[in-house]
Amino acid sequence: MNPIPEGARVTDPTDIPSAAAQARLLLDEVSRAVVGKRDVLELVLCGILADGHVLLDDLPGVAKTLMARSFATAAGLQFSRVQFTPDLLPSDVTGATVLDVGSGRAVFEPGPVFAQLLLADEINRAPAKTQAALLEAMQERQVTVDGTTRALPRPFLVIATQNPVESEGTFALPEAQLDRFVLRTAVGYPSREDEAELLRRRLVRGVDEVRLEPVLAADGLLAMQRALEAVEVHELLVRYIIDLVTATRASPELLAGASPRGGLALLKVSRAHALLAGRDFVTPDDVRAVAVAVLAHRVVLTGEAWAREADPAAIVRTAVNRVPAPSVR
Repeated sequence: MNPIPEGARVTDPTDIPSAAAQARLLLDEVSRAVVGKRDVLELVLCGILADGHVLLDDLPGVAKTLMARSFATAAGLQFSRVQFTPDLLPSDVTGATVLDVGSGRAVFEPGPVFAQLLLADEINRAPAKTQAALLEAMQERQVTVDGTTRALPRPFLVIATQNPVESEGTFALPEAQLDRFVLRTAVGYPSREDEAELLRRRLVRGVDEVRLEPVLAADGLLAMQRALEAVEVHELLVRYIIDLVTATRASPELLAGASPRGGLALLKVSRAHALLAGRDFVTPDDVRAVAVAVLAHRVVLTGEAWAREADPAAIVRTAVNRVPAPSVR
């Protein structure tokens, strides 16, 4: 692996232009592997900069796993992957205490959760007990095994995937765990031209794997996350965020709207969206651009809406569109 180039690290956590430039370098590098999905990559990076976990909900073969691995490589993060299956145990994720035959002592063997970016592949294929093993890690950035609490490395990020159309042999994520993801999004099929470009690149390089280089290091990503605190949010936008969250609670098609945690997530991701644009202030467009991805997975459909297979994202989008945006100058 090549060394990180000079100037790739962000040393000043309040330097918005530097952080934005670094974010563009990171996106450019990941775009070498994931073709034609710049908008999705930007949204995922917003979640990462907000120090949150991301759920990719889409069909197999649209680069969900590749996207997670590419972000880990380009950001210089320690990467780990867990393939969730019905027989996966909690200890397979968190680790377990085992007997060291040589010393005769009980020692802790860390699980794959002890990484800086964990890919939880097909997370809905594991039973609830194993899914719950991630709850403490995702929320508290720590795991407790045999009464001992161990801190996870920083940053600690989870990118989880699931297939929305295949339900046989799966276990739907409970609302409590869905709420731990700062945003949920789909990747979607590429356009015809982007798919053609994908095939052309494969022909040119002559191998399946796309070799990416790190343009960042873990401390640089942490500095970029701290840079969000320098992005200003006007009081009118604070109230706007509250209005959007409240609108989901008032929808007749929703049994429960977004929680206060959803409002906090919308605040953080909106700041990240502004940072990617190189601005040190949030606009209503930043909030609207990420609102559906941040809020739609936090709502609960009414029985009638569920029976007719209503789309929570469409319901939240309608609620968002009904809330007038403030004029901030």
